[in-house]
Amino acid sequence: MIVAIDIGGTHIRVAAYEPDSTKPIAQTRVPSLANQPGVFDRLSQAVESVWPRQKVDAIGIASPGPLDPYTGTILDTPNIEEWVNFPVGPKLSERFGVPVFLDNDANMAGLAEWQFGAGKGHHNLVYLTISTGIGGGVICHDQLLQGSHGMGAELGHMIVDPDGPPCGCGHKGHIESFSSGTAIARYVNDQLKAGQKSTLQTDPGLSARQIADAALNRDALAISAFERAGHYLGMAVANYLAIFDPSILIFGGGVSQVGDLLFKPFEASLREHIFHLHYLDNLVITKAALGDDAGLLGALALARMRAA
Repeated sequence: MIVAIDIGGTHIRVAAYEPDSTKPIAQTRVPSLANQPGVFDRLSQAVESVWPRQKVDAIGIASPGPLDPYTGTILDTPNIEEWVNFPVGPKLSERFGVPVFLDNDANMAGLAEWQFGAGKGHHNLVYLTISTGIGGGVICHDQLLQGSHGMGAELGHMIVDPDGPPCGCGHKGHIESFSSGTAIARYVNDQLKAGQKSTLQTDPGLSARQIADAALNRDALAISAFERAGHYLGMAVANYLAIFDPSILIFGGGVSQVGDLLFKPFEASLREHIFHLHYLDNLVITKAALGDDAGLLGALALARMRAA
């Protein structure tokens, strides 16, 4: 038996799985209340609520980073203010008496897509989630890429323009600062403040979905926002192909659902910036298959792999 945990800024999801099954025998979802004290206690109570009578072999956790999967430590996740250098893995292991395995939520989504979803049957995979931010996961020769510090595959922080806008991490010009939902909305708001005409109105709560709807109604600013995002995304992915040479590229996250608005300029930019077109031969480019369950299923896959 495996207990899998997906820690989010809004909710904590926990599920228990029997061997060789991806259907939980018990599951729960509780508010993270991430800005309030007691997140670990809420997490522990959620685990207790699904803990099965049968022997549990391990706990797997998908969590926002940055983190150290080798020590089970959350280094400094912006979603949970009280978790700085927080040893969530050792603390859960002590409390429940089983091994605990932790990794980045985007890595876990990539692992899940490889094991159970769109990437089944592939040996080299790049997964990108495009939503509020941009995250990634990489499988190389059937191995999850983690790196010497466990912080590999931070694909959202690839620099595509050193003079570009600030990323959420504070540095300039990362692909997240151009192509995430947050970045697309910020660009539209900046252009509106500069006097650009649009059916959209300046709004700090403006979403990529609203901008996509405007683009589908031929709003020029909205269209240009996705063209810009797709252009830089193609540039970043050209870099990823040169580094990892995957056989499949999987896109997840809400912004990836806008379709051709983003992916037509992306494909044009990718061809423009790619080192050699041979990278594209037989390359599968597709959408993620697991939706909101990717984090949980990645945590499940990680725990099964490490506990075996």
